[in-house]
Amino acid sequence: MTRLWIYLLSLAAAFAYALLGLVKLVTFRATTFDLVIVDQAVRGYARFGPPYIPSVGVFHGRGMDYPQLADHFSPIYALLAPLYWIHDGPATLIVAQAVLFAAAIPFLWKFTQRVLGTAPAYLVAVAYALSWPIAQAAAFDVHEVMFVPLLTAVMIERYHAGRPLPALLALLALLLVKEDMGLMAIGAGLCVALLGDRLQGLLCVALGLAWTVLTRGFLIPLAGGDAGDFWAYGHLGPDAASALLHMLGDPLGTLFLPFSEEAKVDTLFLLVWPTLLLCLLSPVSLIALPHVLERMLSDRSSWWQSDFQYSAFTVVILFCAGVDGLARLLRWAKRPDSPSVKTAWAVAVCAVALTLLPRFALDQLTHPGFYRADPERTRAAAAAVSKIPSGAVVEVTNSLGPALTSRATVLLLDGTPRQAPWVVADVARWEYPFGSPAAQAERVALLLGSGYVRVFERNGYVVLRRTDPASPDPL
Repeated sequence: MTRLWIYLLSLAAAFAYALLGLVKLVTFRATTFDLVIVDQAVRGYARFGPPYIPSVGVFHGRGMDYPQLADHFSPIYALLAPLYWIHDGPATLIVAQAVLFAAAIPFLWKFTQRVLGTAPAYLVAVAYALSWPIAQAAAFDVHEVMFVPLLTAVMIERYHAGRPLPALLALLALLLVKEDMGLMAIGAGLCVALLGDRLQGLLCVALGLAWTVLTRGFLIPLAGGDAGDFWAYGHLGPDAASALLHMLGDPLGTLFLPFSEEAKVDTLFLLVWPTLLLCLLSPVSLIALPHVLERMLSDRSSWWQSDFQYSAFTVVILFCAGVDGLARLLRWAKRPDSPSVKTAWAVAVCAVALTLLPRFALDQLTHPGFYRADPERTRAAAAAVSKIPSGAVVEVTNSLGPALTSRATVLLLDGTPRQAPWVVADVARWEYPFGSPAAQAERVALLLGSGYVRVFERNGYVVLRRTDPASPDPL
């Protein structure tokens, strides 16, 4: 019966995450960047071909045959390919991500149950299910982070259970998620070394360092990428060596850099507050530290914020660290067997998750307006995408790409002339990467004056067709 309840919780969480993403998909609030990107990569694997992502390749001027491995080194996406043999489309990715996020719950529950007991384990599992990092990741399309909560939960729980082989396999799988997961391996090595397994810890650190250098310095360039795309530390130096020298030369400035912006402080506090700061008492938090520093030392403001998917990389780690931190605190206080304290802390953790709900994405599920969106806009969007023939290459406004990616080659509409046979624009609402609706209107006017004709217009949506589709296509 105990396992049944935790599986029911996992099922309910998966349903909520999937509902959040699917409603956005059907109401044209999902985005080309990033849902279409992942869809194109997985579709390539499903067809036993390269994981080309023309949406990104053309956007960066690198062509239609630009592999996903050159953008982010995430070969783990290939595991999703069989799902496309059942249902080919971005909805499949949304459901898969929801299931993967929820699949971490039984492992987190088992770790907490072993350390604190059954009742606290349920409460911590609920707190994770409601946690803001998972909510934000589920609300913003799909990303490689979908694999990380499950793999980190398996890694920590299995290691704690004295099963190092499954823990090692989970760590190795993490390295296939993204090029910066070597940093997490370094953090895991530091944690293991501090816990007493110095040789294993040093081996993990060495593995993480080697993998980071290999992916960024060799594998990504080999796939056609540019390692400079990932350099977000120009304020520290033009490369890793110069940045390291800068930090060593100014240790005080480096120490305060993660707290130099209000958004950084806000995100850091939101990361540790769900455990009532007790995650800071555990060496388990070292697993998350390198990844958090990668974000907070960078010059990319989107990395610092709590609005996107980046905090989901470390949420399970910090919950496990909070559980371990409480156990350590009780041992230091010579009260290791204090079920009332353990339960009280778990109740507080669950309460914190509930108090944060209105600020983040899961709260949308409680509002009827989230499901309705704007009916006129939705009908106009559906009519606009219906004008695009199957198999076409289309430049499309950011929010309409997911509706076309299953049957057309989707490129993101921006300000660069690309001469795609079809264009779908939105001149009534702001859409990334344009600065304003007026900028899109200017783009449409330019296209109408350079060989395109308007074939549809309603509620701000404009569909254009190139009048000389047989001419060479300089995409």
